[in-house]
Amino acid sequence: MLLKEIYDRKHYAFTKGPMDWREAIRESCKPLEADGTCDERYAEEIIACVEKHGPYIVIIPHVAMPHSTEGAVGAHKTAIGFMHCDTPVSFDDDDPDKQVQTFFTLCATDSNAHLANMQRLVAVLMNDEVVEQLKAIQTPEQLLEIDALAGDNA
Repeated sequence: MLLKEIYDRKHYAFTKGPMDWREAIRESCKPLEADGTCDERYAEEIIACVEKHGPYIVIIPHVAMPHSTEGAVGAHKTAIGFMHCDTPVSFDDDDPDKQVQTFFTLCATDSNAHLANMQRLVAVLMNDEVVEQLKAIQTPEQLLEIDALAGDNA
């Protein structure tokens, strides 16, 4: 039901054209900014963490989970956003697995909610068929179709 929740809250974006990873993080936060879940400072927090710790947000090949610590600067509510890029975003030019098109951006105001959302997302990403469909997604409505495919794990 995670993907339906993302759809219902309009926490999704579909981008066109090449961008660097910093631009991609900023874009992935925009659906969450639209309803006040976070403000633009949150994207800068995530960027600073990636600059400090490396591309830790690439959690499986071709999928990133931009996030910072719970209660980070600019985080006002707890939610997950989704973004699909038509052009892969490179987090490491030497590693093909770090060319990302699928982003799930987490924002949280407390550690329990943050952990719960991470667990919900991991349950979705453990389904290889769902991951493959997310990589090819073209429209917001497909989130609902993929959610149905994922069943109770979404």
